[in-house]
Amino acid sequence: MTTAAAEAPRPSAARVSARVLGLPLLAAAVGLLVLLSLALGSRDIAPFEVLRVLTDASQSADATVIREMRLPRTLLAVAVGAALGVGGAILQGLARNPLADPGILGINSGAAIAVVASAFAFGAMPVGGSVWFALVGAGAATVAVYGIAAVGRDGPTPAKLALAGACLTAMLASVTSALVLADPDALEELRMWQVGALAGRYFPVLQQVLPFLAVGLIAALFAGRALNLLSLGEELARGLGLRTGLVRAGLFVIVAVLCGAATAACGPIAFTGLLVPHAARLATGPDYRWILAYSALLGPVLVLGADIVGRLILPGGEVPVGVVIGVLGAPVFVLLVRFRRLVEL
Repeated sequence: MTTAAAEAPRPSAARVSARVLGLPLLAAAVGLLVLLSLALGSRDIAPFEVLRVLTDASQSADATVIREMRLPRTLLAVAVGAALGVGGAILQGLARNPLADPGILGINSGAAIAVVASAFAFGAMPVGGSVWFALVGAGAATVAVYGIAAVGRDGPTPAKLALAGACLTAMLASVTSALVLADPDALEELRMWQVGALAGRYFPVLQQVLPFLAVGLIAALFAGRALNLLSLGEELARGLGLRTGLVRAGLFVIVAVLCGAATAACGPIAFTGLLVPHAARLATGPDYRWILAYSALLGPVLVLGADIVGRLILPGGEVPVGVVIGVLGAPVFVLLVRFRRLVEL
């Protein structure tokens, strides 16, 4: 068997054409949602006015709303959606578990508790400082889940990884809530962040996390071949020249960087890393080179769409994006568990 043949099943010409066509269509969908995100909210602005504001230097009230409030929030939603979608796809490939997700496996919770604990110990700090704590927390949670699942003769099986992640997530979420309640005055600003929110995220936040997200995404998009080989099984992947231990460690680092930075910026947004890779897989088949590319576009579609819905669904107020995605994601998660044939990798 040749390496090329082993990397992924050979797709039909029709599927290849559909894959190629799908990417520009998804990019157009992201562009449309970006425009809607800049136009819609408590103060609706006509799309043509949005385009005019983005192309000139006017100083109107609409320009202030768009440039200083909605633009950084929208760009952050794109970056965070891509990070969580790609991170979830990598985790599902690593764990060979269709229910793997940065939230379910405890990675988001690890980042969240690290941010809250640092604020509890040292006081609230800018995202540029808390992102380092988030990265450490995400990495520690990843190591903990993998270590717990590895105990026993059969090693870290997909079922054990999911169970270990669920237990760790529940424990860390409880401790995080306890820390917030222990000092509600000092940690008041973390309450909205804790449920996953984009409101109030301006350019300083985007500038502080964007380097981490960019580096993680660029590295992740080159991981497709390795994930294809890992999907064939440990022994065959090694036989084809893949240094499986080193590759797994590197991919876990990428996931920790993506999810840690995203969580530091917006809080723990659940289910994005679960739903996006499944949607990508339905469109592309099992080839992770395409799954990762599609996930990088489908993630922003989900997060931007949920953020827009959250702004419009409650007159005079706003539902955080994490709550909207949670409401959408929970029933889908139940369906994925109930109908196992829908989640075969």
